[in-house]
Amino acid sequence: MGSTIKKYFFFWVLINTIIFINIFATPIWAQLPLLPKLNLETLKLDSAGKTKVSACVHLDGHCLFKLSELSERKSNLAQRIKYTEERLSDVKDIYLQSNQTKLNVSSRGDRNQQSLDVAVGAEKIPVLTLDRQDVVVRGANLKSQAEQIAAQIERGLEKARQERQSPFLLKQTQLAGVVLLLMLLSNFILFCWLKHLNKVKLSLNHDPESVFSQLELRKTFNLQEVQYRLLQLTQLIVWVGGCLLILSLFPYTRLAQLWIITVLKIPLRLIVVIWLCYILIRLSYAAIARINSVITNNAFSDNYVLTADTNRRLQVRVNTFSSLFRGVVTCFWAGIALFIALGMVGLNITPLLAGAGVLGLAFSFAAQNLIKDTINGLLIVLEDQYAVGDVVTIGEVGGLVENLNLRITQLRDGEGRLITIPNSSINIVANHSNGWSRSDLKIPVAYQTNVDEAIKLIEQIANQMYQDSECRDKILEPPLILGIEDFAERGFIVRLWFKTEPLKQWDISREFRRRLKNAFEEAGIPLPLPQQQVWLSRHN
Repeated sequence: MGSTIKKYFFFWVLINTIIFINIFATPIWAQLPLLPKLNLETLKLDSAGKTKVSACVHLDGHCLFKLSELSERKSNLAQRIKYTEERLSDVKDIYLQSNQTKLNVSSRGDRNQQSLDVAVGAEKIPVLTLDRQDVVVRGANLKSQAEQIAAQIERGLEKARQERQSPFLLKQTQLAGVVLLLMLLSNFILFCWLKHLNKVKLSLNHDPESVFSQLELRKTFNLQEVQYRLLQLTQLIVWVGGCLLILSLFPYTRLAQLWIITVLKIPLRLIVVIWLCYILIRLSYAAIARINSVITNNAFSDNYVLTADTNRRLQVRVNTFSSLFRGVVTCFWAGIALFIALGMVGLNITPLLAGAGVLGLAFSFAAQNLIKDTINGLLIVLEDQYAVGDVVTIGEVGGLVENLNLRITQLRDGEGRLITIPNSSINIVANHSNGWSRSDLKIPVAYQTNVDEAIKLIEQIANQMYQDSECRDKILEPPLILGIEDFAERGFIVRLWFKTEPLKQWDISREFRRRLKNAFEEAGIPLPLPQQQVWLSRHN
């Protein structure tokens, strides 16, 4: 069912794209200032080597012709275009209100300057004055350029009248209905597909036991998230683009379309940048999961059976690596998106980049400890000294590793305190949970107790724990009785070892002491107390 919906969706998107490009996009391309067209004539150099810029003069949203100015006179160009468009709008209103079916656009002047006039009936209205800078085609003279512009103005005014005729408006209304229908159908398909993806994402919301399954789940989830956000972006484009397209179909609403584009130009660009930044971050997360999966598969062949301890250690390392590199790529893409957004709102980012370089150089000298923290943190992760979830002792403090990044390590000790340690100050680390753990028990026995009976009882309780179903999963090997370790004040010390799962040594020690206490009481073996022998002697 899912594959059928997917094929149908992509087929529908392909058909809509072809229809949109061939029917709608091409005729209104010049009406969208949000999508400027760049060509060799838009930006070029004149004979003196100065940059010349060109811009369109619009009538009813259509680009009639272009005017040119040197770059340092760009403000004058904007004023000329505004004045010309206002004059053309006045001519259009007079022409549409009159009964005249013909108009005459004439040019007058010499080869250095040409003036264009529009005659509607007996009334002649000056529209534009051209000079040598307005020659946008190399090799053309000013008079021929003025004649071309006059013909374009005449065709534009004729088109303005035709677009207000009933047959044209009826045709555009039908076209708007088709566009609206395509928008609704596309939105329905997108909505169904988004609903399907949302169900898929919810089905991925579980924690698998195997590290390989966990990596595959992360990759799949991030790819599904990318697809989900792209479809949301497509949905936004369909609605905004479709509404602007409908507005562009009628001469009465094209000014509203241009006004909306002008107002929403920067916000829409920022939204797209933020959306694409999020998508790139999610793709990077999927790539990180894929790389971790490849490295893990290369480290363990297919015929290698992961033990519970190996699988747990791999999960700890994967979580640490993933958290570290996800933070790095998030900062990277967010920084790029920030600079792009600043450029879109009109800020010159070149001085910002130069200033950031200078500040970075000065910061590197002032933050040597931070650099040391970063280097040592990277070595800690690469060498697998410890990871998030391990129990470690660093110097005189110890606890559970709650957070590890390139700068600091944070431990939670037995009293619940959060201890923050800079990575540069970490020299000697005792990891209590890497691979396996050991319960090292030293049992004091009173001197008056029979040694062999006490050792036999301790061994019996230890073997019972090893065979007990509640403790068997936590103990990796049979207990090892080392014998009498020392003679102390309270009695002789019997030492034994339990090899346990990571972080389970304390549970095993507590349970063994509880059982041994009960066994000693049943066997009549007293718990040793501190004792001291005093010798009295008489001197003559």
